[in-house]
Amino acid sequence: MYLAHRYGIEMEGACEASLACTTCHVYVQSEYFDKLPPSEEKEDDLLDMAPFLKENSRLGCQITLTKDLEGMELKLPKATRNFYVDGHKPTPH
Repeated sequence: MYLAHRYGIEMEGACEASLACTTCHVYVQSEYFDKLPPSEEKEDDLLDMAPFLKENSRLGCQITLTKDLEGMELKLPKATRNFYVDGHKPTPH
């Protein structure tokens, strides 16, 4: 999620990686999905509330980049549950 923010990709991350929302929902390529550590129960619970959920859904804030993930591309869903309905765009810290 932080890397997306650094490069101006419009991924909200409303809770700033505190695992309290789904605005950093992403789809992980199948060849990389199994290289990620399993999701924890809290992430699974949040993903259950994410619109456009797929089998390869994860929260971007829970993906720690490692050398094994080099070349991975993530796709964003059509929409997320956006907590900033007034047009506010958060600025990364």
